Amino acid sequence: MRPAILASFVLGLISTAHAQELKWFKGNTHTHSLWSDGNDFPEMITDWYKQHGYDFLAISDHNVLQAKEVWMSVPAIEKRRKSLGKTTMEKYRARFGDEWVTTREKDGVTEVRLKKLEEYRPKFEEPGKFLIVQAEEISAGLGSVPIHMNAVNLKEEIKPVKDLGSIPEVMRANLRLVNEQSKRLGVPMLTHINHPNFRWALSAEDLASVLEENFWEIYNGHPGINWQGDESRPGHEKIWDIANTLRITEFKAQPLYGVGTDDSHRYHGEDNGPGRGWVMVRASKLNTDEIVKAMQAGDFYASSGVTLDDISHFKDGTLRIRIHAEPGVTYSTQIRGTLRGYDATTRPAPAVKGDLHPARLLYSDDVGKTLATIEGTEVTWKPSGQEMYFRAVITSSKPYDKPSFEGQTEMAWTQPMGWRK
Repeated sequence: MRPAILASFVLGLISTAHAQELKWFKGNTHTHSLWSDGNDFPEMITDWYKQHGYDFLAISDHNVLQAKEVWMSVPAIEKRRKSLGKTTMEKYRARFGDEWVTTREKDGVTEVRLKKLEEYRPKFEEPGKFLIVQAEEISAGLGSVPIHMNAVNLKEEIKPVKDLGSIPEVMRANLRLVNEQSKRLGVPMLTHINHPNFRWALSAEDLASVLEENFWEIYNGHPGINWQGDESRPGHEKIWDIANTLRITEFKAQPLYGVGTDDSHRYHGEDNGPGRGWVMVRASKLNTDEIVKAMQAGDFYASSGVTLDDISHFKDGTLRIRIHAEPGVTYSTQIRGTLRGYDATTRPAPAVKGDLHPARLLYSDDVGKTLATIEGTEVTWKPSGQEMYFRAVITSSKPYDKPSFEGQTEMAWTQPMGWRK
């Protein structure tokens, strides 16, 4: 490749030598265990991800870090498992041995101690091969509205701030706590807003207005997060485009970057299991600081099954994507974005009985318009110059083996581009 057209991804140009040093790392930043509302031990969950080809994992239990003494009764553990076959404890002992399992009798009930992260980390981590990242799902709210965000590479547990004057105020207050910890400790940390359509909690306007946050979940594998939306409330694709358009036009801010996650809670063959959504991060090495910095730079994509071999954004604006082809699978890429001079009119959304969120707005089809559709595994597209931003959505013909909605197939999402002038 000639030096004049060396590819870069989202931020400036990178040299060929530097590009050769970068690698793709697969990871999940949203997972739950027995430490909160999951139904398996963190060691069992970590083992699953490592055995299934992930490079890094963040177990992000609600409002807790795995860093203190916690005991749980065996009956309570087994009650969470809905499947038949071996019990949770039987599988735990079979995998790690009786000597690893710490139990006690209390008031006639057997309890097991949940291992802290620093106890089980040495069993799994391997330099350059597998990394565990400490995380917490900060689960706040406003009344009955759930407001959840994940803090990745957190070092100290955060007690969520709840019930302030508005949804954005609650979000900002909790994000400030993470930012303050990051600055005080000198450690790069990353937060992302979780599942906005879970119980229809958050709107695109909420996500747009909270400029302390630059990440959100474009895909969350939990089947209960209303990813597609409905006639009164936009799905995740439209939420992203509305928020990005508002950020660029009203707030003069960068667009949101989208992550893919599992939000897994069940590990015994039930619904809401692992392996549904993830991020592929392009970084120089597999360590926590480099992963967080690469994501902060936008050098990653989200996936629910589609793998991209390369994403390049050239100096003249041209986007090129090389999709990793699977035999018998076809691929279609939509380029979506909002053009200058778009129809900015809105109309009130029809009221929905029981909706926890204040009145919503519906936006025109110009917001997040499909600018091009390209078939095949090699994608080349050049913007016209009228785009405020653009992004690519890759959809395959391969059925999703853990569907969250009817007719779901595997997908991938690039980050917004073309917004830096």
